[in-house]
Amino acid sequence: MTVKTEASRGTLTYSRMRGMVAILIAFMKQRRMGLNDFIQKIANNSYACKHPEVQSILKISQPQEPELMNANPSPPPSPSQQINLGPSSNPHAKPSDFHFLKVIGKGSFGKVLLARHKAEEAFYAVKVLQKKAILKKKEEKHIMSERNVLLKNVKHPFLVGLHFSFQTADKLYFVLDYINGGELFYHLQRERCFLEPRARFYAAEIASALGYLHSLNIVYRDLKPENILLDSQGHIVLTDFGLCKENIEHNGTTSTFCGTPEYLAPEVLHKQPYDRTVDWWCLGAVLYEMLYGLPPFYSRNTAEMYDNILNKPLQLKPNITNSARHLLEGLLQKDRTKRLGAKDDFMEIKNHVFFSLINWDDLINKKITPPFNPNVSGPSDLRHFDPEFTEEPVPNSIGRSPDSILLTASVKEAAEAFLGFSYAPPMDSFL
Repeated sequence: MTVKTEASRGTLTYSRMRGMVAILIAFMKQRRMGLNDFIQKIANNSYACKHPEVQSILKISQPQEPELMNANPSPPPSPSQQINLGPSSNPHAKPSDFHFLKVIGKGSFGKVLLARHKAEEAFYAVKVLQKKAILKKKEEKHIMSERNVLLKNVKHPFLVGLHFSFQTADKLYFVLDYINGGELFYHLQRERCFLEPRARFYAAEIASALGYLHSLNIVYRDLKPENILLDSQGHIVLTDFGLCKENIEHNGTTSTFCGTPEYLAPEVLHKQPYDRTVDWWCLGAVLYEMLYGLPPFYSRNTAEMYDNILNKPLQLKPNITNSARHLLEGLLQKDRTKRLGAKDDFMEIKNHVFFSLINWDDLINKKITPPFNPNVSGPSDLRHFDPEFTEEPVPNSIGRSPDSILLTASVKEAAEAFLGFSYAPPMDSFL
């Protein structure tokens, strides 16, 4: 028996077709594999490589052995587009590699847990997300965007680092730096507001992180105290990149309505195109909150707060310095084209008089002693995490998947939605 296909140059025998189907089924069952592992399997099948549609897939994916396709490889992507999907140096990572110890955070799609790697004895924050919940809210693009942004952050000191990621049939796992100095939000709640030197230090480290993301053409879009952590020494660590927008060139814009109500910029509320200056508005909102205890334009009534953001003039109490006042007025400028950072991005913030006491080289090298030390005794010290999280029992389901691995429609959909999620960095990135 032979099957004719329009795309084929000859005939495809039944046995050969069955062989290709077998490869696809094996891929679905080996759900922990990333996209690159799948490509390598196809590349090792000599007949499959000759099939035109397989060739086109391999060409798009830029394999390491283009001669298998008898075609020239595509030109390499620009640095801002380059994402390493593998081959993974840890292709067999699985939940059972970890002891899951405590819940340290919660979100819309899952939990963040303190975990100890059984073999390495190292502590990590493992973000465990439910695929079903992500797909139900059609948020898979945001999750993959978060992963991509984490991959681009290799060495910046004020951005959380991704060690590797992997997936099971029903869950995604981000294995991240474990940061236990507490959320900025947690410390603000306890102290109500910060003195100006402390607020300046945090604002400088946050601005440095945002400037770095902008240099990669990434707009963060969701800066708020809950997404700003302190490490064990008291330095800032920016986390949660789910709302980042990639590939926003200088003067480029986007128009997606997203963010957190208290920190939304006027142009976002107006549903107008916006650019990277949206992050400088958010920096202004966070700095305002650090100095005054509440976000600017705040109201318990969300509709009233939106109206305040759009129409109410910025009001600053007299208990801050003139340089702080001038910076807040520049960052919280309702017209984004006149906002501080609109012309020269991070350099405008960096050169503002408010930051004249900051040595930026020392800052980036963590040579400035933080104004507050969380005084944690070690990884098991959870004093700066909300008891709402840490007192919650670790779910038994975190480290395992459903007993059945039948290829249901939902599992198939999840497999397709998160192709290429699994990742481990090349060895030289640790040097």
